[in-house]
Amino acid sequence: MRVLLISAYFPPETGSAAHLFYELGTVLVERGHNVTVITGFPSYHAQGDLSHYRRRLWLTETLDEGIKVARVSVPQLFRDTPVGRGLWQFSCAASFALRGLTLPRPDVLLVYSPPLPLGLTAWILRLFRGIPFVLNVQDLFPQSAIDLGLLKSGFLIQFFRRLERFLYRQADHITVHSSGNREHVVTCGAEPEKVTVLRNWVDTDCIQPGERFNDFSREYGLNNRFVVSFAGVIGHSQDIDVILDAAGLLQDESKIHFLIVGDGVEKSRLEHKAQTMGLSNVQFLPMQPRHRYPPILHASDVSLATLHTEVTTPVVPSKILSIMAAGRPVIASMSLSGDAPRLIEEAQCGYALPPEDAQALAETISTLYRDVELRERLGRNGRRYAEQHLSVKVGAERYMQLFEKLVMGLPGE
Repeated sequence: MRVLLISAYFPPETGSAAHLFYELGTVLVERGHNVTVITGFPSYHAQGDLSHYRRRLWLTETLDEGIKVARVSVPQLFRDTPVGRGLWQFSCAASFALRGLTLPRPDVLLVYSPPLPLGLTAWILRLFRGIPFVLNVQDLFPQSAIDLGLLKSGFLIQFFRRLERFLYRQADHITVHSSGNREHVVTCGAEPEKVTVLRNWVDTDCIQPGERFNDFSREYGLNNRFVVSFAGVIGHSQDIDVILDAAGLLQDESKIHFLIVGDGVEKSRLEHKAQTMGLSNVQFLPMQPRHRYPPILHASDVSLATLHTEVTTPVVPSKILSIMAAGRPVIASMSLSGDAPRLIEEAQCGYALPPEDAQALAETISTLYRDVELRERLGRNGRRYAEQHLSVKVGAERYMQLFEKLVMGLPGE
């Protein structure tokens, strides 16, 4: 089968959005399918030698894994501003659609949202080339931006809500990663029979349990410490303040060390806050290459996933799946009404705490610090659950079943 994937992010960019489709495409190629990706040139936390991408308008390359990647240049002007980011999103949609019209016709198309306007790319390609498309909804935009106070204009809110409803109705099928997301998508206009819960995956071959003392822990002097880590994007949604506040409460525990790895718009403010608080037990590191991520988890005794109170959409941060695959306990600090706490409870792999509760976070860290057997049991539970339910091979199999039905003109469910 010829499969076209569309995503604004793709390796050598880092982060879950970039690697979700990369991992899917790799497994599909291994199973004999033809996979092409339409994306932009790397810019968002990209790693490695990027010299061959510079000053080019388009490029087609074939990765070692056999995935064909069709890249197109998209203007990056003022992308850090709300207006600039909106223009970038619609520029992506237009540029990717034009690129898609020049490629051999695929049998089926899968598009990653956000950014939501990429759904228009898929709709245009179906309109002009008759390609059935699946909209993979990760973040519930515009609701997530409204919750964080990033989208306040009544006109823009109405515009994006109408775009959301339009795309939900136009998609041949919609996949979401949790039951809570499914409820939201159906409430916003999608036909229930067209929406499937297909959990995000983690590469359980790449991320496995590993030695606590490794090259990474030795490089950063972590071997004799109890390491509590957060690794990922440091943006508006992620609540790193609660981690710093918990670190302040645990300063008397000399062996407990907080490791915050990543970059983002909030990092400078948080580094300044840690300095102001005099937190000698907190260490910031920049975003690391992908191959360094498993050793970071291995060097950790406990790993965190934190979201602000305002994040009420039922999101399951991908870092939770990686922590589980690495066999480490999870502590999540976020809305308890979401799907992530339910996943943690079902897998028995850690603790879900109310958001922005530094005291509860500090007490839970102290409990795990003192109980080695508990840490090991939670880690084993998470790894076992990831292998059975969250592997990329399981996800790829379910997508192929969905694709085959759509190509034959059958309902997705």
